Amino acid sequence: MLVGFDHADDAGVYQISPDLALVQTVDFFTPIVDDPYTLGQIAATNSLSDVYAMGGRPLTSLALVCYPEKADLDILERILAGGLAKMMEAECTVVGGHSIRDDETKFGYSVTGVIHPLKILANTGAVAGDRLLLTKALGTGVISTAIKKGTAKESWIDSAVASMTTLNKAAAEVVTGAELRSAAQTATCGLTWAVHSMARGSNVSLRMYASRVPVLDGAFECIRDGNIPGGLKANREFAECVVGYEQAIREELKTLLFDPQTAGGLLISVGPEDASELLRSLNAAGVPAVEIGEVLSQTQPLISIS
Repeated sequence: MLVGFDHADDAGVYQISPDLALVQTVDFFTPIVDDPYTLGQIAATNSLSDVYAMGGRPLTSLALVCYPEKADLDILERILAGGLAKMMEAECTVVGGHSIRDDETKFGYSVTGVIHPLKILANTGAVAGDRLLLTKALGTGVISTAIKKGTAKESWIDSAVASMTTLNKAAAEVVTGAELRSAAQTATCGLTWAVHSMARGSNVSLRMYASRVPVLDGAFECIRDGNIPGGLKANREFAECVVGYEQAIREELKTLLFDPQTAGGLLISVGPEDASELLRSLNAAGVPAVEIGEVLSQTQPLISIS
C-alpha cells in the first residue's frame, strides 16, 4: 500500500510491480440535476476525477446503481448512457457493476486506474515557496442546491453543468508531465478541505488570495439567497477553526471556500520556477487554471485568506 486513507488523499494506491501501481476509488450520489443523461455524465466525471488527482490513468470502472423498483427504466437507461459517454471520453472501460432496488436514485462508479509508483501526486509533497494552481471555478454545490429548490437561473445551471461534466483528463495529462510537488481534488469537501489536507499532509501552511479564486456565475447570488447545502455547513464546522481571514474578505467568499464541489478541479502545488510555464501549458490545453496562492512554512493559522 503506497497511499491509504491516513492523509485523506483522493484515492488509494497499491503497488503490484516495480513500475506499476493501481489507483482505486469509488463515489456515488443522489441526483443533483433534473436531466438523467446529464446526471450520468456528472457521476462519471466525478468518479474519474479521483484517479486524475493522483496523477493516474483511469483503466476500468464498475457502475453502482440504486433505483426505485417501479420507476421508469427509460430514465435509468439515460443515466447509464450519460455515464458511459464520459467513460468512453476518458478511455475507461465499463466492465460491469451492481444494482439494488432503493426508494431513492443513486448513481456512481468504482474506478481503477494505473500509475507509476514514483509519479504519484499525493497531498504530502508541498514545500514552502510553492505556488498553488486551481483548474476549475467554485460554486457547483450552492448552484446545485438552487437547482433542487427551483430557483437557479438557466445561465447558472449551464455554467455549473459545464464544469461538472468537464473531465480533469486534459489537466492531468499536462500536470503529470511536469515536476509537481503535490495535488488534490476540490471535491466533496471543497477547496478549503483540499487545502487543509495538503497543509496537514505536507506539514506546511497555505495562503490563498481571495481576489484570484475563480467563481462560477451565480454562486454568490445562490449564497445570498440561502442556498447552502448541508455538506457546506459540515465542511465549515469542521475546518474553519484552522482558517484566518483578513478583515476585508466578504462573507459570501468565506462561505464559498467550503462549498462541496462535485467533479471539482485540481489543486496543484508546483515550484515557483515552474509555475508560470505550467499555467501557460494548462491554459493552452483549454484548462482555465489560475494561480490562487502559495505554500508557507508551517505557522498559525494553518490556512490564511488575504
